[in-house]
Amino acid sequence: MTPAHRPDAADASVLSSVVEFRGGSAMIPASRDVVHRFVERLGARGVEPPDGFLDAARLVAGELVTNALRHAPGPCRLALTLVDDCVEIAVSDTGEGYPTFLPRDPLRVGGHGLEIVTRLCDEVITKPHATGKTVYARLPLR
Repeated sequence: MTPAHRPDAADASVLSSVVEFRGGSAMIPASRDVVHRFVERLGARGVEPPDGFLDAARLVAGELVTNALRHAPGPCRLALTLVDDCVEIAVSDTGEGYPTFLPRDPLRVGGHGLEIVTRLCDEVITKPHATGKTVYARLPLR
């Protein structure tokens, strides 16, 4: 998976949105609002997401931002990008640890976010960078 695209003078057709969060639990509902506005922009561009897409995208972004808050307190960055027939949801944080799956346990309360994200998305990868990591999740528009 390629890193999140950023619109520039050479390719103004790329649809993306990037938000920097300073930290704190308010960034979780704020991330869902960013997704809602991005999906509205998709519609304005003639991209019609399937039923349930908005809810799934809000859930994926919320889970990834929640993980960033829990495991790497501090700033985080949410980037949404239209890539082919998917929306790439990328969350960058300052944590060094990679997301890990917990053993399946339907009785466990919490700890299911990554499992949910991987079930909804076509692809989920993590890439390190100089100040932490970025988790990229591609949610299909089909």
